[in-house]
Amino acid sequence: MITVGCAGFPVPATRYFREFMFVEVQETHVSLPGPGTIRRWRREAPVGFRFALLGPREIGQEGFRDGKVIETALKSIEAVADELEAKSAVFVGPPEFTPTRANKTILRDFLVNVKKRFERVVFEPPPGWDPDECDELTQEVGALAARDPLNAGLSRLKVAYYRLHGPAGHKSRYEDPAIERLAEIARGAKHDDATYVFTNVDMFADAKRFKKAMKL
Repeated sequence: MITVGCAGFPVPATRYFREFMFVEVQETHVSLPGPGTIRRWRREAPVGFRFALLGPREIGQEGFRDGKVIETALKSIEAVADELEAKSAVFVGPPEFTPTRANKTILRDFLVNVKKRFERVVFEPPPGWDPDECDELTQEVGALAARDPLNAGLSRLKVAYYRLHGPAGHKSRYEDPAIERLAEIARGAKHDDATYVFTNVDMFADAKRFKKAMKL
């Protein structure tokens, strides 16, 4: 199964819901969406639509170390997850979170904790982490490691989570050759379940073009 979506709603939610069946809610990274917004999303979303939540940025700022700040942050998104029936949470490692032995141990403990709260937990490592080693670390605790398939290649695991940040960063778009290349890579994957999330400025259009190239 292949799932395609965007990081947040780049267009009004009602229009987005006509094109995709998955979204990463970005509002939870910096604050929390209002109760009215959450209820509207739930009401307008089609049957079977899936929400994932982007973890609060203070979790990465705390270096994923257990403590009051992280516990409070996790409880805040748990409440949103309950309202949206969201089963997935995505946590992005900040650049200063380097792949030291100590940080890997801290991350493993964090993921074990979060797995008790969310069915699917995704960690996106910052630059400097080896994608395959990160796969191994997260797999040990039943979590997933995100990667960009155009830069880091395919995960060898049966379940994969890919985040596409733009060929030259957030403000860049994927030209047709890059979309075709991504589709070629995706068609050659042997995953049972793969999620592709576009996070760049033209994410809505790029994700639609990828869906078309994949005949989804």
